[in-house]
Amino acid sequence: MKKFDKERVLLAVAGPVIALAVAFALSAIVLLASGKNPVEPFALMFEQATFSDVQVLIINQASMYYIAALAVAIGFRMNLFNIGVDGQYQLGAIMAAVVGAHMNLPAVLQLPLLLLTAVFTGAFWAGIAGVLKVTRGVSEVVATIMLNAIATSLIVYLWKPEIFGVKIGNNSTTGEMYESGWVPGIDMGEAGEIYGLVVLAALLGIGYWIVLNRTRFGFDLRASGASTTAAAASGVNPKRMVLTAMLISGGLAGLAGLPILLGDSHTYNLNFPTGIGFLGIGIALLGRNSPVGIAFAALLWAWLDKASPELDFHGYDKEIAVIMQGLIVLSVVVSYEAVREWGLRRQQRRVGAELAAGHVLGADNNTTADNNTTKEVAGR
Repeated sequence: MKKFDKERVLLAVAGPVIALAVAFALSAIVLLASGKNPVEPFALMFEQATFSDVQVLIINQASMYYIAALAVAIGFRMNLFNIGVDGQYQLGAIMAAVVGAHMNLPAVLQLPLLLLTAVFTGAFWAGIAGVLKVTRGVSEVVATIMLNAIATSLIVYLWKPEIFGVKIGNNSTTGEMYESGWVPGIDMGEAGEIYGLVVLAALLGIGYWIVLNRTRFGFDLRASGASTTAAAASGVNPKRMVLTAMLISGGLAGLAGLPILLGDSHTYNLNFPTGIGFLGIGIALLGRNSPVGIAFAALLWAWLDKASPELDFHGYDKEIAVIMQGLIVLSVVVSYEAVREWGLRRQQRRVGAELAAGHVLGADNNTTADNNTTKEVAGR
């Protein structure tokens, strides 16, 4: 591997490693300040990760986190901050649940229908923010925050019994979906079942990498994110790229809830997970918008979620995992900036050394030429 490639790998790995180290250290300080053992909680959570049933829970949770983080990462690549992934994800899930409860087609048609319903719902909701940005200059951050609030109210409206709601006790649901829309899981024996749509999450990660790194669209997307002016000069329409990126981001967000919807709950109710879109922001940051990095970050986040309940049985607050997640996000921002500055300094030193070496080489060549000229004159 070339020296330059090694430096790139080092810079890519240094940020997440530093962020995690700092987050663990600060969490230990918090525990120590509260009079608790700063090491035992981590040991307990690491022990939980060795149990097969917890591993299944981690993988299932990570599949949803992964899709949500990919949705955020698409926006980041375009220098857009799609903070509305949570609203897009919830609307995509509830519309898929409604369609699945009111239409009963053969599975070969029902599953694509539910997937497309979720994709188009999420894309439509994100597209509103995209249109506002390219036509009126409205910040996507402000627009998507407001759309999140509207999405919450819209879901409450859809839950009304006279619309699509079905009351089961005190729980509001959309009714159970037809079995033709269920996705069978991967049986792991006593450990439980891995959601069948974990495979979809993996395929989305592969597709994300191929599109960004092996297609003209991916190049245009990254170029527009780096510099809209330069991209426009090369023939790329910045407004079209903004709208396209928001639509794709929203479409992916709409799929984030389907692993649990089609693989376990088979309805959208009050117990349906929330906040996944916001967690996807931290996961995308930690994974540096890389499909492999996001996968590891999603597993880490899911491990913190699923292993932390064990802390309650040993006198520790399980919220230590939430503190760690927050500290990871803060550490990511600081460590990435520090690593970026370090990388720039190394690059400047390397360029300076190369220029200096070139200057010396040029001086040597000039001296040799002068000597040769002198010899020629003397020979004459």
